[in-house]
Amino acid sequence: MKFDSRHRSQPIVSKSLNFSDDAAQQPGFTWNNRSSLKEKQTVLPATRPLLPTQPTKPWTLPRRGMAVFYGPGNTPRLSHYFLPRLLLAGKRVLFLDGANVADPRLLARLARERSVPFEQFSRQVEIARAFTCFQLTELIARAPRFLESFPAEVLIVTALPDLYFDEDVRDWDARVAFEQALGHLRRSVARPLSVAIFSAPETFTPSAARKNFFARLQAAAAEVWRFRLGEDGRPRLVCERSSKFLSEVSYGTNHRDFPRTR
Repeated sequence: MKFDSRHRSQPIVSKSLNFSDDAAQQPGFTWNNRSSLKEKQTVLPATRPLLPTQPTKPWTLPRRGMAVFYGPGNTPRLSHYFLPRLLLAGKRVLFLDGANVADPRLLARLARERSVPFEQFSRQVEIARAFTCFQLTELIARAPRFLESFPAEVLIVTALPDLYFDEDVRDWDARVAFEQALGHLRRSVARPLSVAIFSAPETFTPSAARKNFFARLQAAAAEVWRFRLGEDGRPRLVCERSSKFLSEVSYGTNHRDFPRTR
């Protein structure tokens, strides 16, 4: 991964897509498990806020609109447990992974537990990884182009706004990149697309100039859900904001993925 610090508004993004055996070609892009993309592109400014959508049930995603799922620790990894239901329903998922948590072995185990060939699941998921906030903004900006060759119904993004709390990035640059990413997400939701953001903002202590990043993300979402551990050590989902639904449920997943808190 490379980033030219002299041109922070024009990041050089290295993008790799995996979970797919089928290569899809388009000018300037190579899609497979081994190739990468390196290209400069300027991101676009933000646009108007999102409209609210109908609330969903726990451990599901809205059919359309944006939902934010957050909590401490390894919360982005819990995005995997939303995938089986989506994939069994025949949905395609574009996964923009800023937290670097996408795990083919975990997906293979989830497929095996449901007696589904892993190859069937893998053909329905495309992964693009980002390692800096600028790269994540770039991937979000390119999502419409990705969706032209891989028509997914679901967009998952991890580590937003987590990557934008990087202390090596100046406050102004982080704010510009974050606002651009949020604007591109709003335009993505204008499509018939379900968008899910998985974040662990509680593990960071952002500067005063960045403290409102997560609040702005929440304000743009139709639904906000929080992960926290119950007394039995299992992760629970609490709906913190939705027009008609408020509930807390436990889920019997492997809670070792969800770190204990004191």
